[in-house]
Amino acid sequence: MLAPTAASMRRLAMAGVIADVAIMSTGAAVRLSSSGLGCPDWPKCSAADVVASKNAGQTLLNTWIEFGNRLLNFPLVVITVLVFVAAWRFRPQGPPQEAARSAGRRRDLVWLAAVQPVGVFAQAAIGGIVVLTKLNPVTVSIHFLVSASIVAAAVVLHVRCTEGHDPPVTVVRRDLFLLSAGLVAVTSVMLAAGTVVTGTGPLAGHADTPRYKLPLEGVTQLHADIGWLLAGLAIALVVGLRMSGAPAKVVRAGWVMIASLGAQGVIGYIQYFTHLPAGLVWVHVTGSVLVWVAVLRLFLFMRDRGPLTRPSPEPVQAVPYRQAEPLDR
Repeated sequence: MLAPTAASMRRLAMAGVIADVAIMSTGAAVRLSSSGLGCPDWPKCSAADVVASKNAGQTLLNTWIEFGNRLLNFPLVVITVLVFVAAWRFRPQGPPQEAARSAGRRRDLVWLAAVQPVGVFAQAAIGGIVVLTKLNPVTVSIHFLVSASIVAAAVVLHVRCTEGHDPPVTVVRRDLFLLSAGLVAVTSVMLAAGTVVTGTGPLAGHADTPRYKLPLEGVTQLHADIGWLLAGLAIALVVGLRMSGAPAKVVRAGWVMIASLGAQGVIGYIQYFTHLPAGLVWVHVTGSVLVWVAVLRLFLFMRDRGPLTRPSPEPVQAVPYRQAEPLDR
């Protein structure tokens, strides 16, 4: 931790990605199990108790589901702080010298890592607002989308800590790079639309939770339409990468992205035609986060910033001085 290597920095950055995805998944489980108000107060669980108890007003199971999700923030804080400390101490060119502690520090990695713990505390405050507004759908949507932004920062950190600090250069055709950027934009819209669908339907967190005053069939159809647009862009992108001779790493990331998107689409239609079973909706929400990660990684793999470390220049061998001899006359 005090002098992380490139390998340990990558592992810690990946731990941050996994932790952020996991907390989004468990948060979705809280909402979809109707446990959103299992702890109706904040920062305490209820007005009478700090921890989960039968005084919260819901079943003890619902209360413990909500309270358990709150407790997961503690290991998440530990992981995100470790990621930040590692990024602060990381020196791609070697350990810092006492005379120049900031020499070699990657400030871009430090800023990306700082998003992790700051985001956790911000989400705790937003989560409190969600509870105190009785799961107002707007606040719940904001809560989810801020989490998605934190996941994005974690993914960028994981990719960037394996790259150099040169200006980015695309490694694919420019039209394919722009198509990938469009895919990122449409995926973010897809995530936002998904929060509206959930906030309109029967699984908004609790029977008494306010909903978006929108027709469920209409917002579901809009969500599906965005999904078809996303699928069209993804297929065009992967075919373009394959036909244009893009680097193997990029092509592989493209296939991972389209496989995750295809599975997500199948699950989405099954959950709709089976009348939204909570367990399958949870799988769909978790899958949407994994699609987000896959889309971001594909986009980031399409440019190059040079090697993480550069070889030290060969030392110039000194030529011994020799006094010139006088010319023969």
